[in-house]
Amino acid sequence: MSPLTVIAVIACYFAMLLGLSWLARRGGRGGNDEFFTGGRRAPWPLVAVATVGASISGVTFISVPGMTATAGYGYLQMVMGFIVGYVVIAWLLVPLFYRHGLVSIYGWLGKRFGMRSYKSGAWLFFVSKISGASVRFMVVCAVLQTIVFAPLGMPFELNVAATVGLIWLYTSMGGVRSVIWTDVLKSVCLVLSVVLCMVFVAANLDMDVAAMARSIADHETSRVFFFDDVTRASWFGKQFVAGVFMAVATNGLDQDMMQRNLACKDSAASRKNMIVSGVMQFVVIALFLMLGTVLTIYVERVPELSMPRRSDELFGMVAAHDSMPVAVGVLFVLGLISAAYSAAGSAMTALTTSFTVDILGRGGDASPRTRRVVHVAMAVAMAVVIDVFYRLSDQDAISAVYTLASYTYGPILGLFAYGMATKRMVTDRAVPWICVAAPVASWMVQHALRHCAGYETGFELLLLNALLTCAGLAAVSYGEKNKHTLSQTHS
Repeated sequence: MSPLTVIAVIACYFAMLLGLSWLARRGGRGGNDEFFTGGRRAPWPLVAVATVGASISGVTFISVPGMTATAGYGYLQMVMGFIVGYVVIAWLLVPLFYRHGLVSIYGWLGKRFGMRSYKSGAWLFFVSKISGASVRFMVVCAVLQTIVFAPLGMPFELNVAATVGLIWLYTSMGGVRSVIWTDVLKSVCLVLSVVLCMVFVAANLDMDVAAMARSIADHETSRVFFFDDVTRASWFGKQFVAGVFMAVATNGLDQDMMQRNLACKDSAASRKNMIVSGVMQFVVIALFLMLGTVLTIYVERVPELSMPRRSDELFGMVAAHDSMPVAVGVLFVLGLISAAYSAAGSAMTALTTSFTVDILGRGGDASPRTRRVVHVAMAVAMAVVIDVFYRLSDQDAISAVYTLASYTYGPILGLFAYGMATKRMVTDRAVPWICVAAPVASWMVQHALRHCAGYETGFELLLLNALLTCAGLAAVSYGEKNKHTLSQTHS
C-alpha cells in the first residue's frame, strides 16, 4: 500500500472527525461548561458506545492481536475483571461524583483530605495520562513513520507534530462533546475493521465463516484460562483481581474516562452506561483476540511469512503483505488511526480539564483564553513525551502501558479507597511524600520477589501500590477532625 493511499485514508477520516466536532459544537452552548462536561446532556447509550471506543487505543489495536501468539486469550481473564470493576465504579464512584457536582473527580480528595491531597491526585493523573497516552500514540506514530513519513523522506518529529496538531484542531472545536461523538465513530470503525479483516484473511485461506470459527476454536492460541502455575503473571487469579482494580483505577479514577460519564444527565444514566460498556468491551476484545488467531494461522500457512520478533508487528505485517488485497491495508490504517486519534484527543481534553481546574485552580471562572493556552500546552507536552518515548523505549507497548499504570494509578486508588473506607483525617502535608514512597516501595518489593522467590509480579502490582499508599495514610491519620464536615463528604 502506497504512502499516498494511507494519506488519503487519514484525510478522509480526519474530515469526518472535523465534521462531527463541528456538529457537536453547534449542538452546545459554548464556554467552559461545554468543553469540560458537555453540559451534562449526553444520552447514556451514546456514552456507552463511546466508552467502549475510549477503552481501545492504538496499542490495543496493534498489540492485542499479536499477543495471542505468546499469551493466548489470557487477556480475557483480566477483561472479566474489568466487568466487575465497572460495576464497582457504577455503584460506588459515579453516585459520589454526581452528588458533589464535580467537574474534575480529584476535587473530592480536596474535600476529604485537604489541598495537598487534591493536588497530589491531580499531578498523579497528569503524569499517568501524559505518559500512558504518549506510549499509546507513539506506537501509532511509529507505524505511520514506517509506511508514510519515512518513504517520503520526512523525519519522525514532523510526523508527531502533524498528527498531534490534527488532534488539537478537532478537540479545540467541541471539547467533551467532540470526544464522545468521535469515540462513537471510533467504535464503529474499529469493529468494522476487525471483522472485515478477519473475513478477508480467512477468504485468502479459502475458509468460510464456519471453517474460520472451527479453526479458531481448535488452534492452540485460543486458550482462555490459566490455572496451572500461581507464580506466573498469566495465572487466572492474578489476572482477574488485577482486572477489577485496574478498571477501577484507570476508568473510575481517571479524569479522561470519567469525563464522558459525567456528561450524562444524572448518576442513574451514568451507571447504565458503565455496566453496558463493560460487557461490550469484553465482546470487542474477544474479536481482537480472534483476529490474532486468524493472523497467526495465516502466517503458519504462507511459506514466505514468519512470526515477527515483536508481536506488535503481526497485524501490520499481514495487512501490508503482497498476498493481501488493498482493502485489508486500508482497513488496518482506518482502524489504527481511528483508535489513535480518538484516544489521544480524549487524553488531550482530559489533561486540559485537569490542569486548568485542578493544578491551576481554575474552573468555571477560567477565561476561554486560559483554557485555550492550556490546551496548546498539553498538545506540545504530549508531542515532546512521544518523541522521548520513541527514542528510549524498547518494551512491548501494551505491557509498558499497564506497567506505567500500576505505578502511577496505585496511589490514586489508595487515596480514594482510604477516603471512602474510613472517616479518619490524615496529615495533609504528608500525602505527597506517601504518593512518591508507595511506588518506590512497590518496585523494591517486586524486585525482591522476582530475585529471591522466583515470583513473577504481574498487573497486581497496582494493588500492592494502592495497599502501601493506604498503609502510609493510616500511619499519618489522627481521627475525625470535624464529624459534621465528614458526614457531608460521605453523604
